[in-house]
Amino acid sequence: MTDLEIVASEVHSAPARAILRAYFADVASRYYRRAATPAELDTAMTEDPSDVLSPPSGVFLLAREGTDAVGCAGVRLLEPGVAELKRMFVRSDRRGRGIGARLLSRAEDSARDLGANVVRLDTRRDLVEARSLYAHHGYREIPGYNDGPYAECWYERRLADT
Repeated sequence: MTDLEIVASEVHSAPARAILRAYFADVASRYYRRAATPAELDTAMTEDPSDVLSPPSGVFLLAREGTDAVGCAGVRLLEPGVAELKRMFVRSDRRGRGIGARLLSRAEDSARDLGANVVRLDTRRDLVEARSLYAHHGYREIPGYNDGPYAECWYERRLADT
């Protein structure tokens, strides 16, 4: 693996917008079981904006290899002491190389920096790579804490356990 850099990024920067579009394309295409159209991606990104991943109560992380954005993760505070992991993504051509684990660790550090001692997330059943990553890193399934339209599985990790 070439040098990987994980940096906080403005969610509306060009590299952030590009990797977020790749994220939405990946999850939407899996959901539809076909390639999502540009119009479907535009709608999804409008209906579920990433603005909450901005300071002071959020952060957006961009994983880069050189100038190439290869992944992302976002964290936002849900309530005092509780953060939510959002937009966890590694491009399919870069998976299996430890980038997801490094992003997750950095996202947890960011959650701590925001004052959280618990990280929660929701995901879909078909996102098996993500679910495996979370379980491998100590996340446990919990009852649903939100009613997101695509949320099927909910996880939590107490950061004090690290």
